[in-house]
Amino acid sequence: MTSMSLQQITVPFHNNELIVVDFNNQPYTPMRPIVEGMGLAWQAQYDKLKQRFNSVIMEIMTTGKDGKSYNMICLPLKKLFGWLMTISPNKVKPEIRDSVIMYQNECDDVLWDYWTKGQATNPRSINKTHKSEREPLTNAVNLLVAKTKHLNYSDAYKLVHQRFNVQHIDEIAFDAIPIAVEYVHHLIALYSSAGKQGSLFDKDMYELIREFTESVLSQNFMMQDVWKALMLINKGDMMYYSNYILDSNKLARKVSIELDFKTRKGVPLVSPDLKQINFHSGTIFGVNPKWFNAPAW
Repeated sequence: MTSMSLQQITVPFHNNELIVVDFNNQPYTPMRPIVEGMGLAWQAQYDKLKQRFNSVIMEIMTTGKDGKSYNMICLPLKKLFGWLMTISPNKVKPEIRDSVIMYQNECDDVLWDYWTKGQATNPRSINKTHKSEREPLTNAVNLLVAKTKHLNYSDAYKLVHQRFNVQHIDEIAFDAIPIAVEYVHHLIALYSSAGKQGSLFDKDMYELIREFTESVLSQNFMMQDVWKALMLINKGDMMYYSNYILDSNKLARKVSIELDFKTRKGVPLVSPDLKQINFHSGTIFGVNPKWFNAPAW
């Protein structure tokens, strides 16, 4: 059944916009913006809506962001919580799990508050900072990503979210912005120093890690004849166990780069072309570049 909306309210929700529409003096909400905002596939959830809520869903005329009118599948707002609980966060992709939980915890309450009060009383929606007020923090995060090889923007913001127990930086109180900026600058100092030899550890600890890394590479190199023999005996076992060797080689190289391991002559432990391992003692091993990303034998 297609019906014309008598009233429509646009509801801001975590950088998205949801909608509440009036039909017969009852609030309905278009479901597609909610489904896609959670990161779920619309068609699969539409099929579920038809199966479980067919008697109450309505096709209602709504106005989109572009000002044009569209028929959208809507669910009575009082049924939204029931639909949200049909989705198991443990069964969705890990990258959208937090988003699903956020919608389950907040979405129906925010929409209901806007319908009944004209604004949300959800604690996370109160006193959010404006983009201009967050500019010092945004600039600090930009600098953090630029200064370090360790973090992308997603990882950087996750550190801030965890530190201040929020899901978005606009939820950090205005008077806490300077504290957040100071925290990010602390991260910049910490992560930037990770590339400087010995800066994160005392000398003994640094040497221990260097020796351990060299030992991993040395033992893996010396065991190549054993792996060649195993290749002749049981190729399947060799391919299975060689994955562990490959992973440890790759990790050892990553550690050597991050901590800038070099010989006394300043030569990197692993040469940039991945054809040579240069040990602190002066010993040199020639290797195939595939040794760091595929079995070399």
